[in-house]
Amino acid sequence: MAPPRTNQRPVTRRKKPSNLLLTLKDKYVNWNFIKYLAFEPAALPIVAVLIVLAEAVINVLVIQRVPYTEIDWKAYMQECEGFLNGTTNYSLLRGDTGPLVYPAAFVYIYSGLYYLTAQGTNVRLAQYIFAWIYLLQMCLVLRLYTKSRKVPPYVLVLSAFTSYRIHSIYVLRLFNDPVAILLLYAALNLFLDQRWTLGSICYSLAVGVKMNILLFAPALLLFYLANLGVLGTLVQLTICAGLQLLIGAPFLLTHPMEYLRGSFDLGRIFEHKWTVNYRFLSRELFEQREFHLVLLGLHLVLLLCFAKPTWTFFRSYLRLREVQQHIVPQILQKNREQQNQARQSKQQEEEEQLSAEQKSFLKAFERSLQQSTDQKPAEPLNQAPEKYDIYFEPCTQLALLPFFLCNFIGVACARSLHYQFYIWYFHSLPYLVWSTPYSLGVRFLILGIIEYCWNTYPSTLESSIALHLCHLVLLVGVARHVYHIMRLNASVKQQQQQQQQRQEQSILQNGQPKTSKKSQ
Repeated sequence: MAPPRTNQRPVTRRKKPSNLLLTLKDKYVNWNFIKYLAFEPAALPIVAVLIVLAEAVINVLVIQRVPYTEIDWKAYMQECEGFLNGTTNYSLLRGDTGPLVYPAAFVYIYSGLYYLTAQGTNVRLAQYIFAWIYLLQMCLVLRLYTKSRKVPPYVLVLSAFTSYRIHSIYVLRLFNDPVAILLLYAALNLFLDQRWTLGSICYSLAVGVKMNILLFAPALLLFYLANLGVLGTLVQLTICAGLQLLIGAPFLLTHPMEYLRGSFDLGRIFEHKWTVNYRFLSRELFEQREFHLVLLGLHLVLLLCFAKPTWTFFRSYLRLREVQQHIVPQILQKNREQQNQARQSKQQEEEEQLSAEQKSFLKAFERSLQQSTDQKPAEPLNQAPEKYDIYFEPCTQLALLPFFLCNFIGVACARSLHYQFYIWYFHSLPYLVWSTPYSLGVRFLILGIIEYCWNTYPSTLESSIALHLCHLVLLVGVARHVYHIMRLNASVKQQQQQQQQRQEQSILQNGQPKTSKKSQ
């Protein structure tokens, strides 16, 4: 008697979850991927997320463990309290540190903080608000660096995590400079996205918080002209000026001269005891009007020296954006055609599928052939075609460098720099340093000495001189880089003109253009 049949199915082993973990480990936990994250600017989208998350933890630790230092927060609240009580005369709005010297947008923003922080008494809440401001600004800054692909990720990691002074300015001092810089970087992002009106509004609001944002104005004017023409520039300037009139209306309609003298005082003299960059000068020379006029003249001369390169960079940026607008639709159309072709070929394959018996026979035959020849199975030939793609965003380098350089010139020629002014150009320093022809060691030396100078309190003769030397070396390096590009651009134009002249001469001599062998 035959034994009874048992419907025993072959035991199939399920894939363990560890297989996925091992695959991810093999793919991402290796030296090549770590080098990619550290040195490849294309990895910045991943590294940026890690930086922001780490910065969130660092800011919380700083708030919880480092004592808060009162400098201007209480005075800000006193000045806003006077406005909230109905005073619109700027000469009467004062705090413990002196009169109100910031435009109207500052008053409105800090009046909101006045209510949110229980009339300024809940300092801990204000610190966490400024931590959010810091994180939001980091997102905007990292977005610009991600677009430009100029600086390696490890440089941004080092610069973000090693600056105690920057974290102190945001969450331990609560200055108004971070608010102005946040609006400035929002404006830059909007300008690069061609959202001109929103960008102009953010820029004007930034000026309304603190006037140092005007250091970007010369570059912005040329950027408007290069991209929008004269009429479009006038429209955007009208938006900027109109917003200033709108936010300043309560003060301009009641006490206009007091408002203009108080909030836009270009002749204000800073106290020598707080200076970071001119400690090596005597107080008498520091406060002389002639010294300030010399710095102003130097500022204007440097702006004129870089005016032509700035215009050339902006025009080149515009041309590349125009090329992008023409090519990107063609790339998308080509990719759609490839997808349709792949879909059609897949449908044909499905229609011509083999039967189950034929498939099993072919598999058995292939297996026996592999065992006999000891070869690996061949890869399928019908792989998905690669998509066409061109990454145009590095052209933002042509826009960012003039903006950052224009602001840097203003900082280098400033009559006095206080410690909170460091954030005026801190986030642009890696970009500027990597826009020089210097070696890696010299670049890090410049960043390290600048960081040392800003962390030396009170400033000394040596620290202030070292800061000026670093500014000078950095400016010379950027100038060499910019004018090298200008020479290359001029050389390319000259070659194109010569080629065009030769073609015209050949047409005049032969009556028709000479064609190359390839074209024939």
